Amino acid sequence: MQSLLILISQIIELYIWVVIASVIMSWLIGFNVINIRNRFVYNLSHIINRLTEPAYQQVRQLIPPIGGLDLSPIVLIFALTFLRNLMWETLG
Repeated sequence: MQSLLILISQIIELYIWVVIASVIMSWLIGFNVINIRNRFVYNLSHIINRLTEPAYQQVRQLIPPIGGLDLSPIVLIFALTFLRNLMWETLG
């Protein structure tokens, strides 16, 4: 059981890093630091968006963007951290 908890915890941790990469990628594209016309950047951005957008959409249904500021990555990171800690408290 301990091995399964560690595996799930690592998957949650990896997904949190994907969310952080999504935020950084959107900032870099938004401030025109990297160009989306570059094929590698486009593919990386597409992969990250496909991994994160379903979760973002669920959060955006509860908390819409406020004044043009999208809080869904922050809420998602807090929720995943809470889920991981709750998992360790109840099952660990």
